[in-house]
Amino acid sequence: MPGFEPRIISFLCNWCSYAGADLCGVSRYQYPPNLRVVRVMCSTRVSPQMVTRVLLEGADGVLIGGCHIGDCHYISGNYYTEKRFDIMVRMMQLVGLEPERIRLEWISAAEGEKFSRVVTDFTRVIKDLGPSPIKNDKKLAFMMEAAEAASQSFRLTALVSKEYNLISRGNVYGEKLDEKKLREIVDNVAKEEFERAMILLLTRRGEVSANDISKKIGVSSDRILDHIVELKKRNLVEVEYHRGNAPLYSAVSR
Repeated sequence: MPGFEPRIISFLCNWCSYAGADLCGVSRYQYPPNLRVVRVMCSTRVSPQMVTRVLLEGADGVLIGGCHIGDCHYISGNYYTEKRFDIMVRMMQLVGLEPERIRLEWISAAEGEKFSRVVTDFTRVIKDLGPSPIKNDKKLAFMMEAAEAASQSFRLTALVSKEYNLISRGNVYGEKLDEKKLREIVDNVAKEEFERAMILLLTRRGEVSANDISKKIGVSSDRILDHIVELKKRNLVEVEYHRGNAPLYSAVSR
């Protein structure tokens, strides 16, 4: 888009990527001025909800930089970052926003030139995609809010935090799980929590029926009812009253 200058937020680990960015400046390598850097002690400190939040706040893209695999200052931090990034991508797909708006790169303290190349290329990608549609699309913003809530659910965060250990070290019995199968489980849990988060957002706005929810979020009524059963078990949703034969649901007041 002519004249469009993207706003890109970058989370850089203190020990490698941030130092690489510093070397880039000292070495006078050029890159676009669209980047706003947030320094974190380790890339694993960047949670999926941090990414969804900055996108909701108006960022057009998010760049995460960490140490190369095997070189993490905290030994295995970037392994967890990699698994969390998969969830970020999954959430973007569920929302309907281009996954290319987020990017994970391993950049060492000695790779100032690579930092320049990565920022230049990512800025070009975001310019080609155009401004984030979240700013002017209420439905997309609603879905991103649901993604933010879903990414904070205990069920999903607990599973993702154990994913690396279950693949590399195994469970308490020493059994290692198949990475592809475990990824399918994580993806399914992400989808379920995302749908439940949308249901909770709607029930917080007022009483709604399962059919109302189904029409608004594009999920079958049967699946909505399954989710509501689970949300009622968690004491998050309650039945308000009936409209004809259809019960209405609302979020439990806290």
